[in-house]
Amino acid sequence: MTDRDLDVVVLGATGVTGRLVAAHLAERSSETGLRWAAAARDAGKAERVLSEAGVTAPEMILADIGDRGSLERLAGRARVVLDLVGPYTLYGRPVIEACIARGAHYADLTGEIPFVRSVIDEFDGQARGKGVKVVQVCGFEALPPDLSIMLAAATARERWEEDLASVELEVSIEPPPGLPRPSDGLSGGTLQSLLAVAGTEHSELIADPAALITDETLAAWVRRVSPIPLAPHRSRDGQVVAPMTPAPFINPAVIHRTTALTAEAAGRPAAPFRYREGIVIAGPPATLPLRWGVAGAMSATQLGLRGFARATPTVRRTVAGTLARLAPGSGFGPVGERLEGWRWTVQVQAGTPRGREVGVRIDADGHPGYLSAARMLGELGMLLAEEGATPGLAGCLTPAAALGIARIERFDHARVRFSVSP
Repeated sequence: MTDRDLDVVVLGATGVTGRLVAAHLAERSSETGLRWAAAARDAGKAERVLSEAGVTAPEMILADIGDRGSLERLAGRARVVLDLVGPYTLYGRPVIEACIARGAHYADLTGEIPFVRSVIDEFDGQARGKGVKVVQVCGFEALPPDLSIMLAAATARERWEEDLASVELEVSIEPPPGLPRPSDGLSGGTLQSLLAVAGTEHSELIADPAALITDETLAAWVRRVSPIPLAPHRSRDGQVVAPMTPAPFINPAVIHRTTALTAEAAGRPAAPFRYREGIVIAGPPATLPLRWGVAGAMSATQLGLRGFARATPTVRRTVAGTLARLAPGSGFGPVGERLEGWRWTVQVQAGTPRGREVGVRIDADGHPGYLSAARMLGELGMLLAEEGATPGLAGCLTPAAALGIARIERFDHARVRFSVSP
C-alpha cells in the first residue's frame, strides 16, 4: 500500500455516526498528520452536513454504492475504507468487493450477523489471498467486549499458562442529566439494520453463538458450551442484569470467532468457553421489583425477536418491509449535547479451568452506540493504516483478531480505557 495517497477514507460521512467518525479523524489528524478524506455520493450535501457539525474534510470524494468504478477508485487510493453506509445487508457487499479488488483494508459497524457470515463464506479466501483485512462489527457491538476478553485471555496465559473456561461480562451505562429523548436510544440506522436482519434469508443465525465459525465440529462445541441466555440474572454484587441491548445475539458470535481465529493463528486447538453478558440495571434496594420488571420486559423483547427470526421467510419479509417504511431513516439519532455526558463501563470476570480469575475493566465517556462507536472506529482505521501496528492476519476478521492488544492503549484517544485487575 505504499502508493496510497490516503490513510483512511470515511464512506457515508453524512449519517449520524459517519459525521462523528469524520470529526474524530479531523481532530486526530491535527495531532498525527493522518491523511484522510470523506466520501459520499452527494459532495455538496456531505460538505454542508460536515460543516454544520464543525468538520472540514481535507478532500471530498464522490462515491456511489451503485457505481463499482467509483468504489474501486476510492479503494485504490486508501489504505483503509471505513464504511458507514447501512444497512450493510443491503449496501455492504459492493464496498467489500471493491476493497478486496484494490487491496484496501475494510471496516464497518454492522451488527447484522447473517450478513457477516455470508461475507466470511464468500470473501474470506479472497481477502486472505490479497492480504486484506475485512473487519466487521466494530462499534459498541463488538469491539469493547472483544478486545477486553482477548486481554483477559492473554493475561491468563501469561500468568498461569491457562486458557479461559468462563467469562461474565457486564455493561453499566450512566446517561447525562435531563429527560431522555427517543433518539437517545436506537438511531434510524440501527432500526433499519435490525429490520434488514429480520428480513434476510438466514435470519435464524442471529440466535446461534457459533454463527461465525466455519468449522462445524468447533461450532457444535461452542453451541454446547455457550448457548446465548436471555433470562435476567443477578450480578455478583446483587444488581439486576438484563439481556444486552439492542440485541444479545451480536457479541457472542464475534467473541467465539475471535477465539477460533487466534487459536488458528497460534497453531493451537481452539478452547471455547462459556460466555454470558448483560446490561446492569442499577438502583437502590427499594427499586428492586421495578428493576426486575424492566429486565423481564427486556428479556421478553429479545425472546420475541428470536422467535420472529425463526418465522417463515414470507412472514418475516412482509413484516420487516412494512416496519422499515414506518421506521425513521438514517438521519434520526442523538445529536449535540445528547452525545456528551454519558459514562459507561464494561466489567469482565474471566475464570480458568483451575479456578483462577482475571478481571478486565473498561471506563469510557460518550454515548456508547454513537459517539464512542465513532471514535473507536476512527482509531481502528488509524491502526489498520499504520504499518506494523496490527497482527499480520488477513481475511474476514473480528476486531480483536484484526487489531490484537499490543496497541490497546491507543483507544484512550477514543475515551475508552482498558485496565487489568491486579
